[in-house]
Amino acid sequence: MMLPSGDEEMTANCSSSPACPANSSEEEVQLGPEFHGNLKLVFTVVSAVMVGLIMFSLGCSVEIQKLYSHIRRPWGIAVGLLCQFGLMPLIAYLLATSFSLKPIQAIGVLIMGCCPGGTISNILTFWVDGDMDLSISMTACSTVAALGLMPLCLYCYSWSWNHDQNLTIPYQSIGITLACLTIPVAFGIYVNYRWSEHSKVILKIGAAVGGVLLVLVAVAGLVLSKGAWTSDFKLLIISFIFPKIGHLSGFLLARLARQSWQRSRTISLETGAQNIQMCVTMLQLSFTAEQLGQIFHFPLTYGLFQLIDGFLIVAAYRVYKRALTSRRRNKNPGCAETCRGKKTPSPQESRAVLQGKEETTTVPGPSEAENLLRDQTIPLHVTRGNSLA
Repeated sequence: MMLPSGDEEMTANCSSSPACPANSSEEEVQLGPEFHGNLKLVFTVVSAVMVGLIMFSLGCSVEIQKLYSHIRRPWGIAVGLLCQFGLMPLIAYLLATSFSLKPIQAIGVLIMGCCPGGTISNILTFWVDGDMDLSISMTACSTVAALGLMPLCLYCYSWSWNHDQNLTIPYQSIGITLACLTIPVAFGIYVNYRWSEHSKVILKIGAAVGGVLLVLVAVAGLVLSKGAWTSDFKLLIISFIFPKIGHLSGFLLARLARQSWQRSRTISLETGAQNIQMCVTMLQLSFTAEQLGQIFHFPLTYGLFQLIDGFLIVAAYRVYKRALTSRRRNKNPGCAETCRGKKTPSPQESRAVLQGKEETTTVPGPSEAENLLRDQTIPLHVTRGNSLA
């Protein structure tokens, strides 16, 4: 019979004591920045279901012809990908270098800049009357492109920082994000194709649910990031200005590429709104608990500030739209009373009206042309007869 060694005896004696080093380390891990077991699972499942329902409702606004035109001529998608994986990693690198961050903190900021666009941009795009077909196609394409461009951007920008940490790309999280995006949107497109009237009701419900979800996410962000206000002040400033620079640079690049105002708004929102969950997952996979404490609050504060920026952009657009409508009414005062009770037609209704007008204004055939000529020649004979008489 073998006797237990000193280490084994000490472990056996303190296994039931709360002062045991092993037990205290487990409690520290459980109370650390990671989510608590079952709570994390419930939060993940509920958020995935809600995001899937919202994407299904937003998919009801997508038209197959417009989506195919974006895929056939992907100029808008190309500009969006350039903003997503060209501008955002560069901005993250410049911010980390300008504020002289620690290597771990700099890598955390760079990971945020290399993440693809999040689903929050699709909800905000709907509220600012953006191009929903371009928004959803950009989100899907950026998520697929993240499989290769994300590690490439991290390698190109992080080599100048001295770190021995192996960065782990969350391919499983990327796959889940892509599935939660494409499958509900495909069902929404089918519903819009078969039952266009029902899709309008589903779209309004989804927009309302999306607003409630964003409010809940903002409240959760405030609760989870309450310790971030006392953390590193540099990271707090970067999380405040980073999404604003992303929105502005994306809008300016889209305008330089001669994109329409509607597409420019869409690309701007897609550029500044990052996938926070993917950034958190990558941080958890790449860093230890001690290293994670130095950077974990950054994606939470970034997500909170990007929500606030999104609400401000939507509010500013609504105020601008209302002012523009009132200005048009003042120019045409006679139409103000009649147009006030009328409902603004949707793009689908306007397109249907234009097609109906084109069908009604047909070119007359040969028989109709002969009848018109016959009607025009009859008065001529009558006038000649009268003149001779």
